[in-house]
Amino acid sequence: MSLHRIQEMLSQFNRIGYTKDGMNRMAYTDSERKAKEFFKEICESENVSVRMDHAGNMIAYREGLDPTLPPVLTGSHLDTVTNGGKYDGVVGVVAAIELIRRLNEQQIRTNHPIEVIGFAAEESSRFGIATIGSKGMAGILEPCNVKNLKDKNNVSLETAFSQAGLNLSHAEGASRENEDIKAFFEVHIEQGPVLEREQLDIGVVTGIAAPTRLKVTVEGKASHSGTTPMDLRKDAFLGAAEIGIAVEKAAIAEADKGTVATVGECTIAPGAMNIVPELAEMQIDIRSVDMNSKQNVLKHVEKVIKNVETKRGLLVHSELLTNDEPVILEENVTSSILRTCKQLGVSYREMPSGAGHDAMNMAKLCPTGLIFIPCRDGLSHHKDEFSSLDAIGIACDVLEKEILKWAIPVK
Repeated sequence: MSLHRIQEMLSQFNRIGYTKDGMNRMAYTDSERKAKEFFKEICESENVSVRMDHAGNMIAYREGLDPTLPPVLTGSHLDTVTNGGKYDGVVGVVAAIELIRRLNEQQIRTNHPIEVIGFAAEESSRFGIATIGSKGMAGILEPCNVKNLKDKNNVSLETAFSQAGLNLSHAEGASRENEDIKAFFEVHIEQGPVLEREQLDIGVVTGIAAPTRLKVTVEGKASHSGTTPMDLRKDAFLGAAEIGIAVEKAAIAEADKGTVATVGECTIAPGAMNIVPELAEMQIDIRSVDMNSKQNVLKHVEKVIKNVETKRGLLVHSELLTNDEPVILEENVTSSILRTCKQLGVSYREMPSGAGHDAMNMAKLCPTGLIFIPCRDGLSHHKDEFSSLDAIGIACDVLEKEILKWAIPVK
C-alpha cells in the first residue's frame, strides 16, 4: 500500500472544482465532467476499460477469469455540495481505484469481475434531489417526474443533462435491475463525530436513513412596511417561519427514533427592508431510519401548512421532491465486514447512517456494505472537512480484504 499514492490521487481530484470557499463540483457541471475525465484517465492507466452510462455514472471494469460470473462493485460519488469538502464521496472513489492498483501490483486475478463506480449527482445541492446516478442504476429514476427541477440559475435538470452530453429521457437506460451483481461496497467518511469521539477506526453501517424532502412556496402580498397595519398584512415570510418552527417541533417529538428535520434554505421576495414579503420559498429535509417516524413529521407539517393558509390568508404550495425508504443493510454483508475488521485487528463499531448514500440505492440491486471512516470533529459539507491519511489507509485495507472475499482470488 502507498499512502503517498492515495494522497496524490486525492490531491489531483481536489484540484478540480477547488475554490478558497470550498470544493465546487456540482452535479452535471463542467467541474464534475473534468473529475470524470480524470477518473477515466487514471483507471485506463491501470488497464481497465471505462464507460459512462446514461445517468452519467462512470464505470471502470476489471475483467475476471470467468466472464459469466456477476461483478463485485465498489465506489462512491464524484460531485460535491456547494463549497463542500475534499473527502465526502471522493474518498470512496480513491479507495476503489487504490484497490485496483493493489491487485495489479500483486498480480492478483479474481474469478469475478470487479467494477469501480464514480457515481454522478449524489448530492442534492443543485436540484434538490439526491443520488440521481445511483437511482438511475437501480432503476428507480423517473425522468418525467424530475426533468423540470431547476437549480438556482433556473437551469432545468433536463437542460443540465444535455449540457453534460446526456439525454435525460434515456436515463432509464442506466438501469441494472435485471443484471446479476454479486455485491457492492462503499467507503465514506462518517460525516458525524461518533468514530472520532470513541477513537475507532471503522464504522460498519447497519442501516441508512433516507430523506423526505419538500419544497414549500408561500404566497402573500407585498405592501409598504410602514403604512400597512399589522392585522392587514399577508406576510409570506412569517408564514414560512411558522412552518419552519413546526418542522422543528415535529422532529423533536420523534427524536427517540433518531429522526431529524431541517429547513435548509429559505428565500424571500422582493427582499427589501421596507416591503412586506410577498413570496417565501423554503426547502425542508426530514431524515430517519424509521419510515413511519418520517411520515409522522410530514403529516404534522402538512397540517400546519393548512392552518397557516387559513389563519394568515396565504396560499401555500407544497411539492414533495423525494420520499425515499430507509434501508436496512443485509446482515450477512455487515457480518462479513465485521469479521474482516477483526482479522485485520481494526477497531470498529456497528452504527446507522443518518445521511443518505449511493449504497441505499445499490442495496435494491445486490448485497451492499457501507464502511465509515472517522472525520475530524464530525465536520462535513464544509471546506474544513478532514479525514487523516492513516484512516483512509485502514479503510483501503478493509475494502481490499472484503472485496477479495466476494470476488474470489485465484490461488
